[in-house]
Amino acid sequence: MSKKRDIHVVPHDKGWARKKEGANRAGSVHRTQKEAEDDARRQARRERVEVVTHRKDGTIRDSDSYGNDPFPARDRKH
Repeated sequence: MSKKRDIHVVPHDKGWARKKEGANRAGSVHRTQKEAEDDARRQARRERVEVVTHRKDGTIRDSDSYGNDPFPARDRKH
C-alpha cells in the first residue's frame, strides 16, 4: 500500500507553489498564497491528504486535513 504524500504551499521565486511532499519540482506556481492554497485544497480533497501552508521564511503557518486524520480534533469541555 502506498503512503499518501501531503501537499505543501511554499514560497517560490515567482510567487507561491503547490508542491507534493518529497517532490523536487512544484506541481503549480501561483501569484498569491491564497491562489496556491485554493489549488492545494482542491487536490487534497481528491487525494484525501493534508495541506501544509508555509510562511515566506519556510516555517509552517497552518495545516488542514482532508482525509482520514489519525489524530482528529477533540472538543474540550471545561
